[in-house]
Amino acid sequence: MASGKILSTRAVIAGGGPAGMMCGFLLARAGIDVIVLEKHKDFFRDFRGDTVHPATLNAIYELGLLDEFRKAPHQELRDIAAEIEGVSYPVGDFRHLPGHAQFIAIMPQWDFLNFLAAKARSLPHFRLMMEARAAGLTASGGRVTGLVAETPDGTLDIEADLVIGADGRHSAIREKAGFVPRAFGSPIDVLWLRLPRKESDPEAALGRVSAGLLFVMIDRGDYWQCAFAVPKNGFEEIKAQGIEKFRARLKKAAGFAADRIDAIASFADVSLLTVTVDRLPQWAKPGLLCIGDAAHAMSPVGGIGINLAVQDAIATANLLWAPLRRGKPTLDDLNKVQARRAFAVKAAQAVQVAIQNRIIAPTLASTAPVKPPFVLKLLKAVPILRTIPAYAVGIGVRPEHIHSPAEAD
Repeated sequence: MASGKILSTRAVIAGGGPAGMMCGFLLARAGIDVIVLEKHKDFFRDFRGDTVHPATLNAIYELGLLDEFRKAPHQELRDIAAEIEGVSYPVGDFRHLPGHAQFIAIMPQWDFLNFLAAKARSLPHFRLMMEARAAGLTASGGRVTGLVAETPDGTLDIEADLVIGADGRHSAIREKAGFVPRAFGSPIDVLWLRLPRKESDPEAALGRVSAGLLFVMIDRGDYWQCAFAVPKNGFEEIKAQGIEKFRARLKKAAGFAADRIDAIASFADVSLLTVTVDRLPQWAKPGLLCIGDAAHAMSPVGGIGINLAVQDAIATANLLWAPLRRGKPTLDDLNKVQARRAFAVKAAQAVQVAIQNRIIAPTLASTAPVKPPFVLKLLKAVPILRTIPAYAVGIGVRPEHIHSPAEAD
């Protein structure tokens, strides 16, 4: 695949998502030459994760960027609630969390990535290449030495002391490295769609649950971004039954928004997320490290995927900026990232799998009215306890803080 066109850098990152962009920004900020490859011509993709959690917002504060970040279009979510058979139950209150952000920022992922890209591009050690797809790895002496990128101008060889695979749950880097993730399965998929929002609508994110139905509504200002859970591989059967029957199910699920279901004109207005939960037993080999979804695909339960990816990126920069300044990081250096992050990932996935298998799947299969669990009644009766689920979702296990330096430090 060699073309004769060669670039050389200290680190090359495949994937311009939250993990790749944050990692590239932090390494470049620490004085490490970085190239980030993004296979698309822009970051605009609908129905990607849009929730930026307090742990990530605290890191943005530590970079001195939170005030500027909050000037970008977004909504600030301070409460989450569940509505079960028409009765509302408060679930989480973010107002009492530690740190500098007592809310979840609901921001289109393309705005989040454009914000990071703009900050990174101002650094002399950062380069972002759009429409550049990582297609293969190069190696010598048992060590990965770079990658091969496909661009509109042809094939490009990029030599690097470190290759970072941050190219998502269908990672080409992971595949080329021979890494095989351990899959944990999922009994559900998720259908994403939009419904118009009215000024009189509630502000909290809502999970609406009734017999056979689970519908999540996230306030996006002038519309609701909605997730409709279905049994695994159930979308084809839904399409075969026709759009009118699907609209009827949506009306039953959407509660106060039932009068807007006609906004779903056809199945072209519905996007399928095939839910996958997996992780790599080993994230690294000499010269190569996988992070974010490339290392561990998360369920949409809790909307924590972006946060986990960003936390991986922060840990990677914290642990590897100094080895990269010295030369080629050793495998022991790279394995420290997995050692740092593995427990947080395993804990989050264990909770997600338990919720999918023990709560969501039985609810979708049920024909009887859903009874609220005792914990929801307790959270409704004792408001201060709502900080606990808010902390679990918003901060999580082992939140990372910025320890990689700015070059001028």
